[in-house]
Amino acid sequence: MEMHREHEKNPDECQICEVTVPEALSVWKDKRVLTIAVSAVLLSIGLFFEFAIKEHLLAEVLFLVITVVSGYKIAKESFSSLQHKRVSIGLLMVVAAVGAFLIGHGEEGATVIFLFYIAEFLEGYATERSRRSIGSLLRTVPEVATVRRKGKEEKVHVHNVNIDEVVIIRPGEKIPLDGVVQKGFSSVNQAPITGESIPVTKQVGDEVFAGTINNEGFLEIRVTKRSDQTMLSKIVKLVEEAQRKKSPTERFIDRFSKYYTPSVIVLAVGVATIPTIVLRLPFNEWFYIALVLLVVSCPCALAISTPVAMVSAITSAARNGVLIKGSRYVEEIGKTRVFAFDKTGTLTEGRPEVTDIISLSDSKSEVLTRAASLEALSEHPIAKAIVERAEREGLELESVEDFESISGKGVRGRIKGEANYVGSVRLFRELSLDFPEGKARELENEGETIVLVGNEKEATGIIALMDKIRDATIESIADLRRQGIRTEMITGDNERTAKAIANKIGIDEHHAGLLPDDKVKIIGEELNRKHGHAAMIGDGVNDAPALARASVGIAMGVIGSDVALETADIALLQDDLSKLPYLIRLSKGTMRIVKQNILASILIKGILAVLAFPGLVTLWLAVALGDMGLSLAVILNAMRLSFLKSK
Repeated sequence: MEMHREHEKNPDECQICEVTVPEALSVWKDKRVLTIAVSAVLLSIGLFFEFAIKEHLLAEVLFLVITVVSGYKIAKESFSSLQHKRVSIGLLMVVAAVGAFLIGHGEEGATVIFLFYIAEFLEGYATERSRRSIGSLLRTVPEVATVRRKGKEEKVHVHNVNIDEVVIIRPGEKIPLDGVVQKGFSSVNQAPITGESIPVTKQVGDEVFAGTINNEGFLEIRVTKRSDQTMLSKIVKLVEEAQRKKSPTERFIDRFSKYYTPSVIVLAVGVATIPTIVLRLPFNEWFYIALVLLVVSCPCALAISTPVAMVSAITSAARNGVLIKGSRYVEEIGKTRVFAFDKTGTLTEGRPEVTDIISLSDSKSEVLTRAASLEALSEHPIAKAIVERAEREGLELESVEDFESISGKGVRGRIKGEANYVGSVRLFRELSLDFPEGKARELENEGETIVLVGNEKEATGIIALMDKIRDATIESIADLRRQGIRTEMITGDNERTAKAIANKIGIDEHHAGLLPDDKVKIIGEELNRKHGHAAMIGDGVNDAPALARASVGIAMGVIGSDVALETADIALLQDDLSKLPYLIRLSKGTMRIVKQNILASILIKGILAVLAFPGLVTLWLAVALGDMGLSLAVILNAMRLSFLKSK
């Protein structure tokens, strides 16, 4: 069955968004359903006339009407393909139907065309349904936005809202455009874009995206993108493009079908003529067998076995917050044997977190209070982590006098008249302040960053920090290993830190102190060569060269990042590593279904072809079981992928 056949549609094309969204018409309003219903009634009446009351002439007229009603478009497209020197699958059915009429089997000719029309409708409906499930996301975006202009609220079409205008979103309303929260606090359901089930808290300064739902708070957002530039419209465009890109398996099936269909016609001609001419066997009998073979050999189910599964997989992934930019990568990710991870921002959150507070002479709360009081006056990421920990523990900060930042080493100041220092081991050594060097070295060997807190004589405490490991990292790495995937970390961090992180999360091997060029070399010359297929997971910007060199480049946390969205082969919309095991399951599940579909198509058609020679298979049975029934089975099998969910 031709995959690019023009089905009747009623599209709603938005010229500004430049995204064509097929209208989700009820199946009962589809003209093709009316054609099927009328043909079914006429076929029933015709069979009654033919076999019950023996009105053969009237029955033949009805069969002819059915053939014209159901087969007009099929015949038109078939002869159009023939003019372009392409033998379509529809042509096989037209030849079979005409042949059946010529040998006095009008009821079978009409049934062949009618059942083929149903099979064609099922294929088209399944394909349109998969594409609509993504395109319909655009319909979740309200067409009208409430905009504040000249101190008043105005209802404005989203296409007419300009960048930097303020849009008001009340509780329960959908967000119409991408923007930044300017006023208000609320939780927002981002499931339509990211697939995450838990609402995300949004406050002043946070990004919000078109199509997401404001739950309970009142928000004012400053628009940052016009309606044709929103994250949602870009996602839909990317998925539409992905569905047009073919995998190696799809390309092979296409090439196979191109040569297979003409071969079937030659075989059918041979079956119809050789027994009659050489063996003097009855022509009508062998001509009928040839027609059955023609129908049985029709590669409809085989032709759609791979595309329908790939479209279903890409659509399913998008609804779970994963964008796959083509069926090639659906197939490729399942072949991957090693995943290479960037560390900072991928395995970790890219920001330090206080992991331990060690008391030397002061209590832990005193150590943290003094450190936070001094660091509150600094903008360093480590300083912010210490202050956040103090705030989380509800500590009240002290006032600081004579504050001074010592570049690259730490800070100092007076608290209650006493000099205090917060800084690195190097600073305390230079000031000849006592501290337990053995304990500091032990913590550093574990990958911790050490901050010493003390007075003019000695260190009174130690604060240990480490880049925060993402919540899903350890479980996701373990899940990948259970699936037989080797994991490696490639990072620019020092060996000591890299080793500590790798041991903590269960990475198989780590490579430290790497420049971007080194990462590319490891991916290309080591991992790809050794394992054949290597995937790289990074942030999509800094790791762009390594992502491009890998068999599959996966960028994570790309929601809101145009560059990352364009860079990778696969994009995880959220910073969620648990999507990686899901991707492996999706890929393997898809390829398993593709193989099942191909095997079922070949096996069932082969059995029917063998049974055709002793006359055990009729024309209508060949279409009902070998074409329509098999095509429906292939479609339903592929649609199972829609139910595969990420954790």
